[in-house]
Amino acid sequence: MFFHFKLAWRNLFRNRRRSLLSGTAIGMGLAALIFVDALVLGMERNLIESATASFLGEGQIHRAGFRTSREVALTVNHAGEVLQRLQQEAVVAHAAPRVLAFGMITSPANVSAVTFAGIDPLREPPLSQIDEALVAGDYFRGRHSREIIIGSKLAELLEVGLDDRVVLTAARAPAAGREAQSGDLAQEMFRIAGIFHFNIRELDAGMVFLRLEQAQQLLGLAGGVHEIALKFTDARLARDQGHPFWQRYSQDGNEAVGWPVLLPQLQAVFELSAFGIYLTGLILFGVVALGIINTLFMALYERLFEFGVLRALGTRPGGMAALIICEAGALAILSIGLGCVLSLLVTGIVSKSGIDYTGVEYAGVTFRKLLYPVMTVRQYLFYPFWVFVFTALVAGYPALHAARLKPAEAMRRSL
Repeated sequence: MFFHFKLAWRNLFRNRRRSLLSGTAIGMGLAALIFVDALVLGMERNLIESATASFLGEGQIHRAGFRTSREVALTVNHAGEVLQRLQQEAVVAHAAPRVLAFGMITSPANVSAVTFAGIDPLREPPLSQIDEALVAGDYFRGRHSREIIIGSKLAELLEVGLDDRVVLTAARAPAAGREAQSGDLAQEMFRIAGIFHFNIRELDAGMVFLRLEQAQQLLGLAGGVHEIALKFTDARLARDQGHPFWQRYSQDGNEAVGWPVLLPQLQAVFELSAFGIYLTGLILFGVVALGIINTLFMALYERLFEFGVLRALGTRPGGMAALIICEAGALAILSIGLGCVLSLLVTGIVSKSGIDYTGVEYAGVTFRKLLYPVMTVRQYLFYPFWVFVFTALVAGYPALHAARLKPAEAMRRSL
């Protein structure tokens, strides 16, 4: 086999121009496949970070039924105990309690429906980017406990600025206090301490943040929380729904879920992207196959006399086929080398400069940072391996043709 491969390698460069053109074409297909894979991987990471780091978190714990009903009374059972247990979990990097409810915010100029979130200013920063998204004011550092942070779009609608006052109205929880009954409305006046801009329409126009204690007092929750947001030491755990962590905290009337459950449309997009890569690979391999077959047949017909002589000297059909397959293997090695170099150049440059999709919404998530393709070692092992295997496989047809050549006929057709 080594003799055949050595001979095939020499034959590859008997027509250097044709070999280089064929190798470049196959290499460009390989480079395109690696680039698409790196781009999809970068898009996946960018979207996950945009979706989870803004406010969602990588996982959440709720009272069962809260996610669908948003009932104010459905607070996490034994929230204090759950938070203490989470602090002992090696897989949990950060956990923060939250209160979530719908309300109405009113200014002297206008009124708007909002979702308000009561957060712990000390525990929240590792889990969300509220403090980083501020474009004006401070992050709950003022003297007043009744501070509120609103989005830039909402501030425009309400025609308010820093230190202006707004009134937040919400329905209290049914079990709140002796005097409060189900559906009773409660109002509190807040002073605007900060204005954020996530560049996400839903957050900038429909979300406000206040201190956790103020939200609990407004809703009459007596220390209850609706959500415990989670950030893991390893972000991959959020996608591993079979991990025992989810079962441990989906007990006692609570449910623990990762972002794939909270954002099923995003998970579906990733699965669709993976299918797109396979489809792209199939199309590229089809084009490559035609190129390889064409190149090998051209080489075969150019050297018909030579093959006829080889057959006349006693070379067996298997030897003829092995020579053609080795030539295809040599062409694959040349193509893989060119494709990897081309991919390193193109993907490497784009992974440094990035692609600007900031502000573009895709699958319900807005790109907040530049999109950088992610290069991995797997891309430079997996795809070249299959290019080599595929090249050797498609060479079977020309190899079979060469094996069936008859010496006299081959030499006569070459004249």
